[in-house]
Parts: sequence; structure tokens; C-alpha cells
Amino acid sequence: MQLGLFNLMTLRDHPDGARGVMRDTRKMVETAEELGFDIAWFAEHHFANYSSSPSPLMMCSYAAGWTKTIKLGPGVIVLPLYNPLRVAQEIAVADTQTEGRLVVGMGTGYQQYEFDRYKVALEERVDVFLEYWDVIERALIDGEVEYKGKHVSIPKTHFAIKTLQKPLPPLFVTSSHPKLLDRFKKWQATPFLAASTLGSPVLYKMVDGLNDAWTSLGEQPATKPLAIMQYVSITDSRAEALEVAERARYVGRMSHYLRQAELPLDDKGFIRNEAYEGEYTLDEYADKTVVGDPHIVAEKIVANIRRLNPSNFTCNFSFGCMPIERAHSSILRFKKDVVPLIEREVGPLANIGIQSEAMRKAS
Repeated sequence: MQLGLFNLMTLRDHPDGARGVMRDTRKMVETAEELGFDIAWFAEHHFANYSSSPSPLMMCSYAAGWTKTIKLGPGVIVLPLYNPLRVAQEIAVADTQTEGRLVVGMGTGYQQYEFDRYKVALEERVDVFLEYWDVIERALIDGEVEYKGKHVSIPKTHFAIKTLQKPLPPLFVTSSHPKLLDRFKKWQATPFLAASTLGSPVLYKMVDGLNDAWTSLGEQPATKPLAIMQYVSITDSRAEALEVAERARYVGRMSHYLRQAELPLDDKGFIRNEAYEGEYTLDEYADKTVVGDPHIVAEKIVANIRRLNPSNFTCNFSFGCMPIERAHSSILRFKKDVVPLIEREVGPLANIGIQSEAMRKAS
């Protein structure tokens, strides 16, 4: 099982603003590399303080200059919002800049506010995604593409730059849609699912839906890779856990409003911290996310592993513009205190997901 670090890069109350968030992100990625994490992921969101990373491939290229071993990935490219010719070239350039350390995460997107401003129909996002991927795949593998579809038409175009990794970098997709799963089977792409602030109960439902989709395609879910992401924080008291939960609630509120056509904005252009009907209490946020002392966190992750057998477990330690001191302490304590407790229960992390990997290769 690979370990990942997820960087949402929310801007809320950092004393140094976006520059401070960028600096903190670098510190977390550098620390993840030092601790032996496998992948650093960078989010993509637009126009709101939910994330200060509108271009995750740009973040990968930026991080390529000050990392050496950790893989770097967009988490994820919201493909319907792109010109596929441009993103194909940028994938090739980023893989070159990282010297073959790029992993490529892609998704259809979900935020109505973003899609409206790029003038892309949210309800058509799956079909748009699939056409754009057709273009990208041919461009990167064949070196040329000519395409005529419903959503994009491309005259014959040649590509001078290809990825270092052949035929493509490892692929991840944040979707359980059967059309996407079927399209990416030949690449053994890894579904990457996250319930974010809603935690394990919703994550389990998402994976159940993914498994149903695999079954509908005549596939065995147990043979398929799975990447998951959880919000993680190591705390020493219930009071600290509730402080962390408030950060998670802030992110959850923003995510809720970004699904709508208009945002409740304050005078700084930030999404207002407004409650919505049906949201978790702070106690529920603390209990459902991976928050608590090292033993509680390990117990929650062990439950995830036993239920899901993931091939990649990604942690977001910096959610809600978390103060860097707390986020950094959490990643250090995660590796020092939590991982040994997990391995005491389920064995070495490196062996988790191996059964699925072996079954996948055999099939």
C-alpha cells in the first residue's frame, strides 16, 4: 500500500495569505518525502478560497524543482474544463520535469460554480471527459491525433513531446461511472475515492457503489486497485479534536456551496462560513474523520484497511488552512506513532493490497 499526501491548499486565515499556504504546502511535501511517503497530490479547484491550486500540473512542475524521490500528481485534473490538446502537452512536460515521477489523476468534476464559469455543461461532463481522453491518449501514445466528436474536433496535429514513462504515467480516476471504468480498464487505472470531510461512513458507501459498477461490467472488484483519501489529524485531547473538526466543517461547508450556481461570499471574496441543513455536528466531524490520538487514528485506519484493502492510502493533514505547526506535527506523529500501531494489527503497509495486485496481474 502506497502512502500519499493530499494538498487541498485552502485559504482561510493564514497570516501570510496565499503565499503562506504555498510555503506551508512545500514544507509538508518535503517532509512527506523525507518520511518515505510515495505520492504528493495537488488539488484543482477554481475561483474560490476552497483551494489556492487552480492548476495542479503547475504545482507538480513547481515541486519537481525541490523534490527528488516522491511521485507528484494532480489530484485531480478536472478534464472537462481543459482544452485536451493543451493538457496532453502539459502532462508530457510535467513528466519530463519530474524525470518520470508524475502520476496522473483525472476526474469529471462536480462543482456547478466552476462549470458555469467555464461554460461547460455539468450534466455532460462524463461524455466530455471521454472525448477529451480519446484525444489525450492518442496524442501521448501515437504522437499525433485527428478527431471529430460531439464535444471536440481536432485537425491532424503532431506532438513533438511525449511522456518519459511509457506508454503513460500511472493513471488514477476519481469516478465510479461504469463508462469511465470500462474505458480505463486497459490501463489498469486506479479509482481514487474520497469522502473528504464526511469520513469513513460515506467513503464506504462510495466504495460499495464502485464495486457495484465493477460487477456490472463483469469484473471482480477484489482484483481491482483502490486509492482512498482521508482527513487525518493527530490530537492529544477532545478539545483539540473539536478544534480540528471545526476546520473540517469549514471545508465541508465550502464544498456544499460550490455545488450550487452562486456562492455566499464575504467582502474578501471568500465563501462565508455558513451552516447548511443536515451538516454534521463538530462531534460527528471528529468521530467520522480520522482524528484523535495515535491509537484512535490507528484504529480508524485499520478499520479502513480491513474493509477496503486499499492499494493507496492518502492523508490530508492540512485541511481548512490548518496552522502549519499542527499539520506538520500530525504528519511526523503519523509516521512515528501511528504507522507502527497499524502494522502491529495488519502487517507491513507494503504488503497491503498485494492480494489485489497479484489477482489483477493474473487476470
